[in-house]
Amino acid sequence: MMVGLYFGSFNPIHIGHLIIATYVMNNTDFKKIWFVISPQNPLKTSQTLLNEYHRLHLLRLATEDDYNLMACDIEFKLARPSYTIDTITHLKEKYPQHEFAIIMGSDSFQNIYKWKNYQRLINDNQIIIYKRPGFEIGKLYPSLVILNDTPLLEISSTAIRSMIKQGKSVRYLVPEKIRTEIENGGYYKNHK
Repeated sequence: MMVGLYFGSFNPIHIGHLIIATYVMNNTDFKKIWFVISPQNPLKTSQTLLNEYHRLHLLRLATEDDYNLMACDIEFKLARPSYTIDTITHLKEKYPQHEFAIIMGSDSFQNIYKWKNYQRLINDNQIIIYKRPGFEIGKLYPSLVILNDTPLLEISSTAIRSMIKQGKSVRYLVPEKIRTEIENGGYYKNHK
């Protein structure tokens, strides 16, 4: 089965993530999209991260009603910080029946040279790139599939966290059950 791996901190998961995943699935041969939640991204500070198990809980809530989307906690069981090359290598060994590809925005792809073994990652894996405004893809590789008409939504987890901290509504930016869970759990009120 073709599985797209959508990596991220999902801090928190929002409508933009879900729309991108659905768009990728509708415009590729993928049957499933796995949201691979990173407990510790080596390129981000952990001070702004909600506890990894709370983020995983929110991600599971957001995907539970869609058979094609799944929260994947594989990086919780691997060495930290999480490196995409290590995770995808592990997934290929654990699930040889699946064909995996990495999903990322053109903004992330611009920084791929900072990633561990990035050249091997590009050479050995198909990478599906959705365009983000202001982030052009310089060098093209045979492994890249570029989706040009991806819906452009200016929604960010950073802005959502800031709005929550300020007591503003995030209705329609996150799925309703995520909004309710964030409010009930008091998530992000005291985070940076």
